[in-house]
Amino acid sequence: MDTFLLKKEGIKRSFFVLDAAGKALGRLSTQAASILSGKSKPNFTPYVDSGDAVIVINAEKIKITGKKLQQKVYTSYSGYPGGQRVEKLESLIKRKPEEVIKLAVKGMLPKNKFQKDMIVRLKIYTGDKHPHQAQKPVVIK
Repeated sequence: MDTFLLKKEGIKRSFFVLDAAGKALGRLSTQAASILSGKSKPNFTPYVDSGDAVIVINAEKIKITGKKLQQKVYTSYSGYPGGQRVEKLESLIKRKPEEVIKLAVKGMLPKNKFQKDMIVRLKIYTGDKHPHQAQKPVVIK
């Protein structure tokens, strides 16, 4: 029996919808990262980007457990002296709830040349509407 090797031409991508309302941030992020990387498919090959697209709705209703709202800090640095920016999760989730989910999922994706291609297939929306009805997305409960 020969080993099946997935090629670029054999990739079939589909769309999945995840509802973030009432779900913990980490649980939702691991589920999205698994779908984006293609590990949920039976023909997963590590060196081929075979993952699907993920649509996350109700991003503002994500559940944060513990003391993370007050203690978790996001840092960015511009490269200039005095260019370090620090923001707590509490203020970031009020300002941009989509960014919180995006950063959590990005941290769970593999650190290789496919990471940028995978994160582009992650679509995050506040509210329960999204403009991807034409792709016939499958709702995951």
